Amino acid sequence: MSAETYRDAWGIPHLRADDVGELARAQGRVTARDRAWQLEVERHRAQGTSASFLGPGALSWDRLARRARLADTARRCFTALEEKDPETAAWVRAYVDGVNEGLAENRSAAPEFARTGLAPGRWEPWTPLGVWLATHILFAGFPAKLWREHITAHLGPDAAALFAADGPGTAGSNGWLVSGERTTTGHAVIAGDPHRFIEDPGVYQQIHLSCPEFDVVGLAVPGVPGIAHFGHTGTVAWAITNAMADYQDLYRERLRRTGAGVEALGPDGTWHRAARHTETIRVAWQKGEEGQEGEEGQAGEETVEVEVIETDRGPVIAGGPEGLDDGTPTALSLRYPPRVTADLGFCALLPLLRARRVADVDRALDAWAEPVNVVQAADTEGGLLHRVAGRVPLRSAANGLRPVPAWEPGHEWTGRHTTPRAGLTDGVAVMANQRGPAAPLGVEFAPPHRADRITALLAGKKRWSAADMSAIHTDTLLASAGPLLDRLTALDDLTPGAAALRDRLLSWDRRMDADSTDAAAYAAVRGAVVRRLAAHPVLAPASVAPAYPEVLLPWLALVPRVGYALEHLLRAEDLYGIDRAGAVRAALEEVAADPPAGTWGDTHRLAAWQALPDPSGADGPRLSGDHDCVLCTSAVPGLTDRAARGPAARYVWDLADRQDSRWVVPLGASGVPGSPHHLDQRALWLDGELVPVVTDFDRLTKETDV
Repeated sequence: MSAETYRDAWGIPHLRADDVGELARAQGRVTARDRAWQLEVERHRAQGTSASFLGPGALSWDRLARRARLADTARRCFTALEEKDPETAAWVRAYVDGVNEGLAENRSAAPEFARTGLAPGRWEPWTPLGVWLATHILFAGFPAKLWREHITAHLGPDAAALFAADGPGTAGSNGWLVSGERTTTGHAVIAGDPHRFIEDPGVYQQIHLSCPEFDVVGLAVPGVPGIAHFGHTGTVAWAITNAMADYQDLYRERLRRTGAGVEALGPDGTWHRAARHTETIRVAWQKGEEGQEGEEGQAGEETVEVEVIETDRGPVIAGGPEGLDDGTPTALSLRYPPRVTADLGFCALLPLLRARRVADVDRALDAWAEPVNVVQAADTEGGLLHRVAGRVPLRSAANGLRPVPAWEPGHEWTGRHTTPRAGLTDGVAVMANQRGPAAPLGVEFAPPHRADRITALLAGKKRWSAADMSAIHTDTLLASAGPLLDRLTALDDLTPGAAALRDRLLSWDRRMDADSTDAAAYAAVRGAVVRRLAAHPVLAPASVAPAYPEVLLPWLALVPRVGYALEHLLRAEDLYGIDRAGAVRAALEEVAADPPAGTWGDTHRLAAWQALPDPSGADGPRLSGDHDCVLCTSAVPGLTDRAARGPAARYVWDLADRQDSRWVVPLGASGVPGSPHHLDQRALWLDGELVPVVTDFDRLTKETDV
C-alpha cells in the first residue's frame, strides 16, 4: 500500500506513506475525515463566501476577504510557487487531492452540514494558501493603527503610547528553550503554548507524518499541508511565537470617480487609474433576522454587492470615493507582503519536514514570509537556534504608527529588514511576545509579565526535565495586579466593608486560580475600575469609533483598551486630570456592597468560537489564569470574565528522546461532535496535563489503507 493511517489512544492520526506526495494526499484525506466541517468553513472564509451559509453575522468578514483580495492573492502566490518551486506546488496539489477525496467520503459525518444545508465544495490547488492568508491576515494587527489614530485625535499624541498593550485582537504565545546544560538528560527541551482564539474544532491538529525522507510529529493547521509552526523530526525540533512585528501598512487614499472608473491620487501628485470591479456576496437568512420578512420557519437569501478597488498601494478595505458609511471622507488601502511579492513562504514547508539539524531549520526559515515569528530550535547534537523569521518591509517609521497619506512621498516600501537573531542567557531563552529580538521590527509588544515569570521560574531549578514543564504552562501568578493593589494601599476613610475587602486583596497571593474567591474579588474590582475610567467624560467620547467595517471594530473598542492598558493608566504620572484614586475608591465600595458570590472559575469560563454556536448556550468549563498570567486565558476586564483566547495547544519537545515529548489540545483530535475523540483531551488541558507523543507504529492501531 502507498499510504496507511494509524491512530493512537487519543485518536491522533499517524500517517505512513511510500513518498512525499502520497503522504501529503493522506494528510489531506485524514484531515477531511476528522475536520470536514472546519475545512469547509475555512475554504469559504478564504473565498469570502461564508455568509452564504452562516448568515449575516459573517458578512463583515466576507466583505473584508473580498476587498482585501485574499482569494486572488492566494491564486497569485500559487502560480508563483509553481514557477519557483514545482516540487512544493505538486505537494500542495497532492494534499488538495486528498482533501477532495476525504470530503466526498465524509460529507455526512459532520452534523453541521445538515444544520446549514451545506454540501462540501471542491478545493482548488491554491485553497491551502487562501486558508493560510485568511488565518493570519489580522495577525500583525494592522487595525491597531486605526486605534492609535482614533485615540490620538481625542487625547493628543501621548495617548497612543499610554494605551499600548497586547491588544484584544492580537494573538500571542509562550515559548522557552532550555539547553542541555540546564536539563537532566544533557539534551535540550523546547516547550510552550500558542495563544489564539480557542475554536471548536481546534486551530491546531496533532499529527504524525512518516515517509522514507522524514518522520515528523507536530501541530498542523487544518487545511494546510505539512507542519509549519511546531514540529519534531526526531533529531531536531522547532517552535514559534508571534514576533509582534509590523509588516502591513494602511494608506489613506484620495479617490475620485471618472467616466472610466476610479482614480487614486499618487505620491507624484498625479491621478492614477485604480483597478475596480464589483462582486456579489450571498447572505443566508432565517425568519426573525433583522430586516427579513417571511412565513414561520422560512429561510432564504439575499445578495450584497461589494465594490472592489485596488490602488498602487493595495486593495481598499474601508471606505471608497464617497468615504465611510457615516460620511467620513476616508478610504483605506492595505498593503501586505504576499500581495506585493506573490510569496506566502510555502517554499519553507518541505525543507522544515526534511530538517535534521538546526542549520536545516535555519535555512528553511530564510524562505518564511508570514506571519513573522520568533523561532526556537534545538537538535540532538547540541545545536540551538533563536531567531526571527518572516518578511518585514523597510519604510518610514510613520507607516508603523498609523495610516499614512498615499498622496505624499516618503511612505513607499524600499526593501526588507534583515531578521534579527538572539542567543541564550544562562542556558535559557524565553519568548512571550515581549520586546525582545523582534524589537526593531515592531511598535507594540506584550507586557513583560509572562516572559519575566517564565524566566524566574526557570531560574528556580538548576536542572529541568520534560516532565517538569507543565508546572510552567499552568502558572497563574498575575504580576500586572500590582498597580491596582498599590492604589488600594493608599486609600483611607473607607466604609468597613470596603476596608475589609481592601485588606483581603492586599493579602491575596495574586494567583488567578479557578477556585479562588480572592481572585474573583480582585477581578470584580478591576472590572469596576475599568468601567469607571472608560465612562469618564475625558475618555468616554473615544467609545464612538468611525464607521469602519465591523470586523475591525474590536481594535477600536474603548473598554477592552482600558482593561488591557489598566496598569499603564494607573501608573502614569497624570491621566488627563482624571481622579484615579476616586475611581478606585468608588469601584472598591461598589464591589464591597455587592461582592461576587463565588470563585474566579464561576465566571471565568471558556467561550470557544464555533462557526455554528451551540444552540443550548451552555456555559463552557471553568478556567484558571488570566491575560497576563503564563496560563494566559484572556478575560476582557470591564466587559466579561469569559475567555475566548487561551492556549490553543501545549507542547514539550524533548531532544533526548522524542517519545518523552508531550502535548495536548483544548478539545480533541476530532472535529466531529459526538466522536469519542472530540472532547477527550479537554479535561487534561484544563488540569494542565499532557498526552504522551507516540511515534512507534507498533504501538498504534491501524485504521485503514489509503
